[in-house]
Parts: sequence; C-alpha cells; structure tokens
Amino acid sequence: MHPAFPVILAAPSGTGKTTIARRLLELRPDVGFSVTCTTRAPRPAESHGVDYHFVVGDEFEARVQRGEFAEHAVVHGHRYGTLRSEIDRLMASGRNPIMTIDVQGAVQFRQVFPQAVLIFLLPPSAVELLSRLSGRGSEDMATLARRVDSALTELATVEQFKYVVVNDALEHAVTQVLSIIDAEALRRTRLTDLRERVTALANELRDAIR
Repeated sequence: MHPAFPVILAAPSGTGKTTIARRLLELRPDVGFSVTCTTRAPRPAESHGVDYHFVVGDEFEARVQRGEFAEHAVVHGHRYGTLRSEIDRLMASGRNPIMTIDVQGAVQFRQVFPQAVLIFLLPPSAVELLSRLSGRGSEDMATLARRVDSALTELATVEQFKYVVVNDALEHAVTQVLSIIDAEALRRTRLTDLRERVTALANELRDAIR
C-alpha cells in the first residue's frame, strides 16, 4: 500500500546506531541494511560487504566522479559514502533501507531522497558516550578528542531532524525507532492507493443505500 522509504540513523560516533540497525534487521523482514563505502580500515569483527564496503581512496574518488553516491563525506579523516544502487536495490525489493551515517551525510542524502526519514540518536549522557568511545579500544587520546569535537558539532544540528531517540537501553530505543517507521508508513502522502481505496469504499456505500 505504500512504497519503501529510506530510514537514516544519524548520531555522534559511539551512540550505538550500528547496534540498533542490526537489531532492526533481526526483527523486521521489511528492513534492509544499506552497506556504506568507506576508506577507513576495518575494525575487529567487521567484514567487507557486510558492515562496510572497504575501498581505497582512488576507488572511492572514481565512484564519486561517476556519481554513484547519494551522499558522501569526510568523517574523522576517512571518506564515507552511500551508494545509490544500494538504496534503489532495497526499495525495489519492498524493503526500507536502513542507513547509519553521519549528520552531514544525512542532510545531503535527504536532498537526493526527500522521502527519507531522519532519526537523530542521542546517548543517555556524556559519561556514557565517553565510556563507549574509550571502551572500543581502537581510539587513542588524539582520536578520542577529535571524535568529541565532532560530537559537539553534530549535537548542534539536532533541530534539523524530525525525530530524536535516546539510546539509553537498546530494546527501548529499537522499539521507538520501529514505532517511527510504522507511523511514517501510514502517512497519507505515502499511501499510493489511498484515492482508489476511498473511491471504492464510497461507491460501495452509495450502492448499499440505493
């Protein structure tokens, strides 16, 4: 009754957007994960083609020049981009593409796909965010400081987002994100066959009283 639409989870690094996205995939067959391209090295337990498409800088730039990205940005010194082909593939299959991208990428993406739903994720506290970042074990102090600076910049953009979810507990946050997706699916402007359904209903009512 409604076409698929992209859902963006944007947040400062360490807020848990990837964890939430993975849980959504476990719970809902109508959701598909859009795998992002990046020039950064894989973290422990990350797999190419599953978590990210890990590419070298020259390949990334070639994709930019060919117009393959719906959005791309430099984040923490590395390039990230969302492939248009990934979004089109998922929506053609009837699934809502879920993306975990940075704030600047989310705003850029909406210009290409205006039907996208943007959700900003907040950590429950500064202490918790710092704990999550330092607990990764992949961040030295200089990198941690850069991520904190980026988080401050990203937090200042929260008013550009229609929805905000606080990731204080995983299952609670996941439930809230699913509620947003379900509500958005019922927006009048997304119901492509609404006019036909209402017309048919009205005709049946008229026939019933004749």
